Amino acid sequence: MSAAGPGPAGGPAEIVPVPAERRHTLTFLSWSRGAAPVFLDTEVDMSAVVAHRRAAEQVGRRYSMVAYVLYAAGRVLARHPDANAAIRGRGRPRIARYGTVNAKVALDKRLNGQRVVLAALLTGVHRSSLEQIQGELEYWRRGDADHMQEFAALRKMQRMPWPLRSWANSSAVSGLRRRPHTMGTFAVSSLGHRPVNGFHSFGGTTITLGVGQTIERAVIRDGALASAPVMRLNLAFDHRVIDGAHAADVLTEIKDALEGFALPAEGGGDAAQERSLPGKGA
Repeated sequence: MSAAGPGPAGGPAEIVPVPAERRHTLTFLSWSRGAAPVFLDTEVDMSAVVAHRRAAEQVGRRYSMVAYVLYAAGRVLARHPDANAAIRGRGRPRIARYGTVNAKVALDKRLNGQRVVLAALLTGVHRSSLEQIQGELEYWRRGDADHMQEFAALRKMQRMPWPLRSWANSSAVSGLRRRPHTMGTFAVSSLGHRPVNGFHSFGGTTITLGVGQTIERAVIRDGALASAPVMRLNLAFDHRVIDGAHAADVLTEIKDALEGFALPAEGGGDAAQERSLPGKGA
């Protein structure tokens, strides 16, 4: 049922129920109200990343900016177990610190024709190669949300009445041992494909990264004016778990990893990829 009335421009207004396909977002927002997010941001000189990306394109490989952020953040958070953590409870809260780094990545998808935000889960990103991360991103981005097995439980939950849906969501995300496998240990959301410089979001994890567009900006290098590709990187942290100084350390180390981006020089995996790019290796 819908109701009509005067719209803001004098036209009719249509009032309709929230689409069933978006109910999981409302359920998540209700669950996450107990958090205490605080927001930081920085600018990242992406020259090293852009150079690597262009070299990869010459041999037929494409890496998204999000893949580089996941690669860097995964390795940084592995060094910061207090930030790669989750909290539960109020009167007697408990914190779990995780030995693996799992990323929850927000996706712009269609479900039953409705545009929605869904989440991809990439496990063990602290030890995944850049190519592995990119491959997983492509799998989730190209998949049909109406049929992917990974979203079967979500599709079922959307058909539930509100009290049962809220209970099902809480059961999936509240347990500290289960949470890395349902929510990840950190979250990434990107609007860099649009002319968005920066934005702050909270993904329900202790650390959430917001990725803006990479754009040529004027910078000072060695006292001279120059141009460089610059990306705004935002970080939200749950103040119940860590403090601002620690969050600033995490953000700074991710920034440094991106600005000095280089794959391992020896061994297999990423090193093999690096040696095969133009100008690398023998």
